[in-house]
Amino acid sequence: MSELIKSKSQEIAHNSRISCLKMVHAAKAAHLGSSLSVIDILSVLYSDVGNISKTNPDSLASDQVLVSKGHAAAGTYAVLANSGFFETAILESYCEDGSLIGGHVTFGKVPGIPFSTGSLGHGLPLGIGLALARKRSNANSFVYVVMSDGECDEGTTWESALIANQFEVGNLVAIIDRNRLQSFGDTEETISLEPFKSKWESFGWNVSEVDGHDHEAMKEIISNIRKPVSSKPNVIIANTIKGRGISFMENQVVWHYRPPSDEQLAAALLELEAQS
Repeated sequence: MSELIKSKSQEIAHNSRISCLKMVHAAKAAHLGSSLSVIDILSVLYSDVGNISKTNPDSLASDQVLVSKGHAAAGTYAVLANSGFFETAILESYCEDGSLIGGHVTFGKVPGIPFSTGSLGHGLPLGIGLALARKRSNANSFVYVVMSDGECDEGTTWESALIANQFEVGNLVAIIDRNRLQSFGDTEETISLEPFKSKWESFGWNVSEVDGHDHEAMKEIISNIRKPVSSKPNVIIANTIKGRGISFMENQVVWHYRPPSDEQLAAALLELEAQS
């Protein structure tokens, strides 16, 4: 279960879980479990850690957050709205015809989305380009690429791992939402990723592991990465729980696709109310 609210980022995460549940329920959409696992990571980045401009997010002076696991759109949009990037009322139109926010993260509709994502394995190579542009411009800003563990099945992920090390983009931070479940089962049964940490280390990256629901621990790791900046790219393996915060959704692969019924929504909201 989620810890009680103590900080700005935790408040954003709590409100975003409520928003996310309502959005997926109303739209009868998918990827609720994936959204709930990544919400704490995104809430930390968009509140306390990332120096992200709300008025000019494309500026080289602004940090960038690239959500490579674009299927977690409900969670991403919920965090952006609850962080003040756009009006929370827009969340009510999630996945409706003509809405600004759809089932995958889409560029050009609302602030805070640098690229459209959802085809897994694209986020890390794009992030390298953003980080390299900042490095060559001597910009004091970082690029955070939030990935799923399932997309580490993609060859482009490991090609990018090689390239990032060669170009010494120490201003790049990949954060892997390591919830150990993908579309139809456990990641280790699908294509085993372990020894996961050792793989990244062998590709020349600085590697950290953290509880992906512990806000203060994530803030500390990211703060340490930023000072001083290493020549090596950085990856944080954030161990998370799919469906985090809702007891009957946690670690259940069925919630990768299933929207909650009216009764399940009411029960989930009651659990979140008890955590506030």
